[in-house]
Amino acid sequence: MRRETERLQDILDAIAAIERYASQGWQAFDDQELIQVWIVHHLQIIGEAANTLSADLMNQYAEVPWAQIVAFRNLVVHEYFRVSLNLVWAIVQNNLPPLKATVERMLQELGEI
Repeated sequence: MRRETERLQDILDAIAAIERYASQGWQAFDDQELIQVWIVHHLQIIGEAANTLSADLMNQYAEVPWAQIVAFRNLVVHEYFRVSLNLVWAIVQNNLPPLKATVERMLQELGEI
């Protein structure tokens, strides 16, 4: 079983993967199905990793909307037909930067960075 710090690193790795292609901008995302699938896949990884974190750790970093992250993963997996490209792009632009900063801080405070 993977440790929480490994799951947090999985989140950072998924964010880095998303950033590689999101940096091409909205038009590339909107035009290229492969980029859309890549980004959604990595958002799914973030949700899955978040779902494995302990309640204690999540409570310690309550500024992160952990339940929403997991809920989005469930939406992508179980109700994929409801996933909007605009919503995915908004998450990438608005939610990933603060999540990245918090997860980096978490790993630093846990002594892993």
